Amino acid sequence: MDLEKDMKSKHGLWLNRRDFVKGIAGAGLTLAAGNGFCFAKRHYDDLLLDDLARRCFQFFWDASDPETGICRDLIHGDVADNTNKGDEARGSTGVTGFSLTAMCIGAERKWISRAQAKDRVRRALRSYTGSNTNVKVLTQNGWFYHFLDIHTGERWKDVEMSTSDSIWLLAASLTCRQYFHEDHEIGDLAALLYSRYDFPWMTNGDGKMLSHGWRPEGFVKFRYDRYCQLAAMYLLGIGSPTHALPADAWYGWERTPNSYASYNYIGNTLLWTYQYPFAWFDFRGRRESRGSKVDWFENCEIATRAHREWCYKDLSKDFPGYTESVWGITSSTSPKGYKAWGGPPLHSQVDGSVVPCAAGGSLMVAPDICIAAMHAMKDKYGDKIWGKYGFADAFNPGTRWVSTDTLGLDVGMTLLSIENLRHGSVWRWFMANPEPQKAMKLAGIEKV
Repeated sequence: MDLEKDMKSKHGLWLNRRDFVKGIAGAGLTLAAGNGFCFAKRHYDDLLLDDLARRCFQFFWDASDPETGICRDLIHGDVADNTNKGDEARGSTGVTGFSLTAMCIGAERKWISRAQAKDRVRRALRSYTGSNTNVKVLTQNGWFYHFLDIHTGERWKDVEMSTSDSIWLLAASLTCRQYFHEDHEIGDLAALLYSRYDFPWMTNGDGKMLSHGWRPEGFVKFRYDRYCQLAAMYLLGIGSPTHALPADAWYGWERTPNSYASYNYIGNTLLWTYQYPFAWFDFRGRRESRGSKVDWFENCEIATRAHREWCYKDLSKDFPGYTESVWGITSSTSPKGYKAWGGPPLHSQVDGSVVPCAAGGSLMVAPDICIAAMHAMKDKYGDKIWGKYGFADAFNPGTRWVSTDTLGLDVGMTLLSIENLRHGSVWRWFMANPEPQKAMKLAGIEKV
């Protein structure tokens, strides 16, 4: 597939050219997939999101190995770097989860055929369940290594078996089980995969609080015991058909309060933690029935709005490139390597970089400010930051630095967020599984 060639042949010129879309209204953007958000819809919204989503999808088609189905962690902009930097074969279990979900979206949007999507999904699930005898994906009590060789499945260097990355793979597998419901092999492989996850084992004797991961030398000492990207971990653990966590594990982790300006919410962490779990689990219109009775979807929206205001009111004092419409930092590439930056309060030293997937990943929770950000970044910097896979991973308006790497997690979260905003599809497919429904019921997360 060649996205840009296809777009040009279809329309005669590039979709990102303003003279093409001028005066043309989109076909009608669903208001946050029925959640009741109201915002002033602009011309070009649908065209921009169509184009961005398909470009994000293109990454997964290009980056996943057609034999094993395992997806690369990233693609370097300089083709030679993919070999020269020694990470051409570095796959990611978490990114493979986003890739499997992307296959569902690609088939639904008819960017690839249903048969092509199913083939890529089957190959990945066979690799992770040991059904592909040519691939050696190592597992311990059902969990998988963070990075692995996309061609052989073998552990990448000395990385840990990652709790969070294994969860994104599991959530995606369940999504595929429902979307490709007619394919019995996909359904059986997804069920087999889930049945092997031993959640109590990953608590390292605690019984409730999950460890960050495991190495042959022992468990990672840190636990998921305070708000971060943990929602999907605990719910999939509680809903496990074979090795379940107790329901009260949901209330065992600390709900750290945070506030900025007039915003009050839970979590002192990075913006992506308000995105990933909620790309699969549908928390819209639900609230905890116990404890502080948190509405977690609302919490994500508040955190996103607080983050935007923090960027343009506080960070802009030192970095005027942050504005009301150009904002957002979360884990990404930087001139000095990968950075886990964000806030408020400040995490890591900020250098003025903007990370488009910060707003892109939150499209499904705060579409008014996030769609505006997508337009503003493309309108102002598009000649520098817009390419084959959509927006650059990060860029710095002050220094004019632009990342040349594309990270699977970042384009993946943007793709899932667009799909949920416009169609609610990932939520619908994933939540059609009985296990998530059971888990939310056991945890007391009820519709209101």
